[in-house]
Amino acid sequence: MTARAASRVDGANSRVHVALIGCGGRGTLVAGEMNKVDGVEVGVVCDVHTRNAERATQELGGTARIVGDFRAVLDMKEVDAVLVATPDHWHAIPSIRALEAGKHVYCEKPIEHTIQEGLAILEAVKEHPKPVFLTGTQHRSAPHIQQAAEMVQGGVIGEVRFVSVWNYSNSLPGIPVVPDQEPPADMDWDFYLGPAPWVPYNPNRHGPNYRAWMDYSSGRVCDYGVHRFDSVHQIMGSDTPTSCNAVAHRYCLGGAGDHPDVLQATFEYPGWMMSYEALELNSFGSMARTTKGLPHHGASPDGKDRPNGMMFFGTKATLIVDRRALELIPEPGQEGKIAPIARTNDEPTALHAQHFISCIRDGDEPRCDALIGHRGGVICHLANISYKVGRRLEWDPENEVIVQDAEASRLMGKEARKPWDMITL
Repeated sequence: MTARAASRVDGANSRVHVALIGCGGRGTLVAGEMNKVDGVEVGVVCDVHTRNAERATQELGGTARIVGDFRAVLDMKEVDAVLVATPDHWHAIPSIRALEAGKHVYCEKPIEHTIQEGLAILEAVKEHPKPVFLTGTQHRSAPHIQQAAEMVQGGVIGEVRFVSVWNYSNSLPGIPVVPDQEPPADMDWDFYLGPAPWVPYNPNRHGPNYRAWMDYSSGRVCDYGVHRFDSVHQIMGSDTPTSCNAVAHRYCLGGAGDHPDVLQATFEYPGWMMSYEALELNSFGSMARTTKGLPHHGASPDGKDRPNGMMFFGTKATLIVDRRALELIPEPGQEGKIAPIARTNDEPTALHAQHFISCIRDGDEPRCDALIGHRGGVICHLANISYKVGRRLEWDPENEVIVQDAEASRLMGKEARKPWDMITL
């Protein structure tokens, strides 16, 4: 048993008091799954928009205390753990402050808005090793993805030198433009912006549409892509690329927002390559479905499309994986030697939420700790930096630096507004 695990076992039978920081749909959903575990209470909800906090309270049973400032949450001795489910630009600071306060942290993906923020989280985990830190990439708790890792690393599908990953959707015509206006009376707009640049209030910049803006998120690659990059790392047993070359444009999406609607990136790893495609102009996917009846994440009910997925091209077989399903297709001539597989699993969010509680109570090692979460996020940020500077990047994974490219290196961090400028390059 590690020292970190031993420090948590003493409270295995105690109640766990969780606070939700960021009361959007995702945070409330995950908090609800934690609330279902015996002895767990989500007793505090925190949001800069009181309306969101009130809705979350009702969905969580109607008894949670409402707080507007995450710093007040961290001062509460009765709070054991926090679930950080804010927009991405507010992930790092509350997570770091929570670790400093001795609180366990479940942080939604990506854990950082920049590579530099991820490095700051790693430093905070190093300085405060007792609290649990779990990244909210729930694929890590999916049994079929663990099975895929065992097959690939066990050589079942032969040598894998190329992996393809894709996320497709049709977001046309885009988010309708609405004029700037006064913020709602029950919302602290300046606090919402936090480290991001100040702009007048616009309803498109928060709520479900916040990911359309690079100030608060990092595009589709950091939303859907980060899940699959983490799964590729798990399945391949390798998480340190050495180069990235990406191109992206905003071709057709009109309306509000500034993220690209087409992105393609190629990553080199030691001994293999990965191609990634993000498209918001068509929802079919990079390939059609091959087995009828298997549910696929984001798919239409007609059974034809496959909008999200990963393909591992082995010398003996092809393995196709997404959040809900796994398929193994033997290469010609291998049919009698390798049995085809088609299996499905439930959506793994509930399992991942339960895993967080087990880490706190029982000393389980986090399936996706801060380092794993950070390395999945690095892939996203390298793609965005590469397309912004317009060239291939060489990445030094040991020192976590972009090699001999000052312009690209500056984009590993960001200028933050005071007083939220504590994470700098």
